[in-house]
Amino acid sequence: MFGNDNTVLVIGAHPDDEVLGAGGAIAKHSNADDDVHILIVSEGSTQQYDDPDLIVEKREHAHTCADRLGASAVHFGGLPDMRLSDIAHVDINETIESVCADINPDVVYTHSRREVNRDHVAVHDSTLVATRPGSGVSTVLSYETPSSTDFSPDLDGFEPNMFVDISDQIECKIDAFNAYKTEIREYPHPRSPEALRAIARARGASSGFEFAEAFDVLRMYR
Repeated sequence: MFGNDNTVLVIGAHPDDEVLGAGGAIAKHSNADDDVHILIVSEGSTQQYDDPDLIVEKREHAHTCADRLGASAVHFGGLPDMRLSDIAHVDINETIESVCADINPDVVYTHSRREVNRDHVAVHDSTLVATRPGSGVSTVLSYETPSSTDFSPDLDGFEPNMFVDISDQIECKIDAFNAYKTEIREYPHPRSPEALRAIARARGASSGFEFAEAFDVLRMYR
């Protein structure tokens, strides 16, 4: 999955979701010379902070983060933050399908559906539409989002069935996350550098690596 000239699309509802959930995998794909694109579906600011200027700032942070991870491009859907569950499903579908049509990804990463954040669930559902059989996508994976997946009331919780060794990428992931200056929280908050390292270490302990990221394989066509 890493290498073989894959085109990879990592989808996040908000700026920083991509690095929280799959930053190590992004860096690993980039190191393997895969072409990695990131799609941020919402503008990620106005509903939470009531400051439109933060939209521009967060886009700058997203580009800095992507550069540190080695991604080749960042795409922005610009949909309303924290209101994706109120938007017509077809509009979110179209946002994702448009980027898929432009880059023709082989591998797609998206949110888990076992989430407390309704924006994340909406993105998950629309990703499955955009990557349905016949789309040309060979692999679809969902990732966990610290401070959201772990807060879900779903009793089953996030149940990963694939682990990726990011022992060589963990410091790159932390450095990339630090680009999001407005999103960093103090430990023990899950969105802190210390917590991200601890989560990766725990996932590694579950899979025989020093550090790992965990994913749920939603679809794989071979």
